[in-house]
Amino acid sequence: MTAPRRARRWLLPLLVAGFVLVSVAEVWLLTTVGTRIGVLPTLAILLAEAVLGTWLMLREGGKAWRALVDAYETGRMPSGQLADAALVLVGGLMLILPGFFTDLVGLVCLLPWTRPLARRLIGLVVARHAARQGLDLGVMRARFSPDTVVRGETVEQPDAAPGTGTQEPRVISGEIED
Repeated sequence: MTAPRRARRWLLPLLVAGFVLVSVAEVWLLTTVGTRIGVLPTLAILLAEAVLGTWLMLREGGKAWRALVDAYETGRMPSGQLADAALVLVGGLMLILPGFFTDLVGLVCLLPWTRPLARRLIGLVVARHAARQGLDLGVMRARFSPDTVVRGETVEQPDAAPGTGTQEPRVISGEIED
């Protein structure tokens, strides 16, 4: 059995355990806060956080969408804008869900000054996973970088013979240098 297959076998139980642990922590914290300040103030805080999450998700989601559209219209690779849109969606959903731990994660994903930190953290996790799988992200970054210059020369190709209507496919030969 291959290594990626073994890693995936543990993914589902790990996710289930994570969801259970987060749920238990949320219930514990809600009951602790509820016994300290009362049930109605705790419910009021949860409601205020849900309203704040909805408002922030709409505001930051609109900004992220406009940045994404702008990147597409100007022909840039929208990697940061795409990550921001995903983080805004996840952050808004986390803030709408009742609970204090999920609200902290939601705020980190939603607030404009903490979102770059979340984006970098996710980028590090993805890069680490890609390195384990044997992928070289440096090559991919170089391929999509707007500053990449490929040096070469143009060679005239002879036209196809008249009447045949076909041409040989163009072949570009070269070397990749780091």
